[in-house]
Amino acid sequence: MALGKDYATQECSIARALEVVGERWTLLVIRDALYGVRRYNDFLVHLGIPRAVLAARLQALTAEGILEKRRYQESPPRDEYVLTDRGIALWPTLRSLGLWGREHFGESRLRYFRHAVCGTELGPYGECPVCALVVPVPDVEMTPGPGLDLDPADPVSRALLAPRRLLEPVDMDPQKPAGPDAPRKSPGAEAREPVGADAHKPVGA
Repeated sequence: MALGKDYATQECSIARALEVVGERWTLLVIRDALYGVRRYNDFLVHLGIPRAVLAARLQALTAEGILEKRRYQESPPRDEYVLTDRGIALWPTLRSLGLWGREHFGESRLRYFRHAVCGTELGPYGECPVCALVVPVPDVEMTPGPGLDLDPADPVSRALLAPRRLLEPVDMDPQKPAGPDAPRKSPGAEAREPVGADAHKPVGA
């Protein structure tokens, strides 16, 4: 019997939240959106997620008001997905979940998150110990840690190697390097967002 997607018998705010963000890949889509990924193709290549799953997650997150769909190109029509205030409010959850994973599964540190104003590393709840405040998400700077692959294959990962603030859009302009010494992305290489039957084709189909 297939698992349901809700927790109808649970009177619990955690259960309600899991109905929205608890499906596989959903939190990783939100994580990438916090990192500045906005466009369908960039989510696709960075996550390695099946096209149909990505399309479903983006649609669901938009319907729940976590992402906002914005048109960035008219011909051909293409949209990008930007976190709303409701989506940005998930940053402390992802921050804590990342720390929990590193502590309990012995993973090396992939990224540092610092207060861009003073350079201090954030505490476990996104607070700056020096400035004694919870740092607004746009003022969080992300830099590579010792466990991060400094020569990744995909251009989005290469673009994310440079120090950047959260929510700052990833610039995948084909005329600019995606990261340090990165090769240029070929013009016209952007995948279109699947529609209808195309949404069910696997990556590379």
